[in-house]
Amino acid sequence: MIKKEAEKILIYEYKDLIIEIQGKRYVKSKVIPVTIGATGTISKLLRQYLCNIPGKYEIKERQKTAILGTAHILRIVLM
Repeated sequence: MIKKEAEKILIYEYKDLIIEIQGKRYVKSKVIPVTIGATGTISKLLRQYLCNIPGKYEIKERQKTAILGTAHILRIVLM
């Protein structure tokens, strides 16, 4: 998980997106990595990252979505 978070922060496409948003909207932007594994695993820092996003986000709901997506893919592949 730590490796995937670091990859998300360092991805150049995200940096290009941040530059584009800052140029058009005149606001400060940054990448907030939200990584949830296929089995619902989360990083230790996920709660801290979600505090930087306005609004209320339930981690359990995000985990459920990841697990259901994995189950859907497995059903397709195994049939």
